Amino acid sequence: MIRNLARGVQSFTSNAFLVTGDRTVLVDVGNEFDVVSAVEDHADGLDAVVLTHTHYDHVGNLGDVVSAFDVDVWGYDTEQDGVTRAVADGETVQLGDHEYEALHTPGHKNDHLCFHSSAASVLFAGDLIFANGSFGRTDLEEGNRDQLVESIDRVLDTVDENLGEMHTGHGPSVTDNAYHDIELAWQAARF
Repeated sequence: MIRNLARGVQSFTSNAFLVTGDRTVLVDVGNEFDVVSAVEDHADGLDAVVLTHTHYDHVGNLGDVVSAFDVDVWGYDTEQDGVTRAVADGETVQLGDHEYEALHTPGHKNDHLCFHSSAASVLFAGDLIFANGSFGRTDLEEGNRDQLVESIDRVLDTVDENLGEMHTGHGPSVTDNAYHDIELAWQAARF
């Protein structure tokens, strides 16, 4: 099961997805809300934290989560504060009951990863792609519009046209025709 623990939170935060099953993992930890209590409401603990990238709104609660659950923090770059386990492009990580392929998708931030599972028909898109064809900012440090377009193109080449769910770093998840939203983001980002 995938549950957004930041849903309804009124603060500067990213979404924080608790993925339960054989391996209980938190995808991004959010910022400025009690994510530890939210995890404890739905799970007995955590096996790991997996980060899409290390912008503050995605990692602000990291210290509290690591203190509470004593877990490894998986991300693309172990030189980033808090990341203890590198996830290479193309490496698989288990989230819940499924294996997800890590896709290095820079453009919004150099250490950005998306996570895709064909078996689950799920994409964790971080801040690369959002609902309704929106896409991540490229005006921040490490932002690069051309890289972002290439990263979205890579996601389009990776996911199936019948992708069941896309969970994004901000805003609502997409559970109906998610591939179309990725196509719209690719088209919009090119101009």
